[in-house]
This record gives sequence, structure tokens and C-alpha cells, in this order.
Amino acid sequence: MAITTVDAYIESLPTEQAKIVSALRKVILKAAPEAKESFKWAQPVYESSGPFCYIKAFKTSVNFGFWRGVDLDDPDGRLEGSGQKMRHVKIEELSQIDEKAFAAYVNQAVQLNAAKGDPSRNK
Repeated sequence: MAITTVDAYIESLPTEQAKIVSALRKVILKAAPEAKESFKWAQPVYESSGPFCYIKAFKTSVNFGFWRGVDLDDPDGRLEGSGQKMRHVKIEELSQIDEKAFAAYVNQAVQLNAAKGDPSRNK
């Protein structure tokens, strides 16, 4: 059966990844209650004036990613990636989730989309 919802995605994951994804989901929805949550591109995606962040589980980690990651203020140097726009935080255990810092990323990402438009359509 194909996964079509964030809840089904979380239920399909091993326990540790499910806990991390659930915790990230709470951070996102608390920081951006207006965000639209959907399951796109085989991962949970959060949108406000276009997609601003995603969560992607891998075998031993979870990526918490941002479409406009290169534009985010990252005082602690947590964001990784080498592309022209996107960046992510790699999380291997629940204790690595910094709610305050991650909420700040979410808030910045929402503000960038509000100012610049949908990053999936704009160059």
C-alpha cells in the first residue's frame, strides 16, 4: 500500500526515526501553525507561500531540510549541503533536536517565502 499521509509515513518508520520525525513535526507546526502539511516527493513537506521545509528519514538518520537553506541565518553551523539553495540538518538521535534553533529556522523559512514567493517556482 502506498504511503499518502504524514501519519502513515511516521507509522512506516523504525521506532527511533518515527520519534525524531514526530518531534520535528511538532516543532514545525508549533512555529508555523499556518503551514500546510502534506506528503509529497516521498516525504513530509510543509508549505507557506510554497514549500519551506521537509523531513526525510534515512536508514540511520533523519534530514530536516529547507528549500532556501542557503539564505537561513545559521549561527551554530548546523545546516549541511552543497547545492545552490537547499540545506538540511542531519539528526541521528532525538536529543539532537534543538527546538528553539529549529523553530528559528522554520520562522525564517516562512518569512523568506512570504517575501520571495514559492521557491519551487522561482529561480
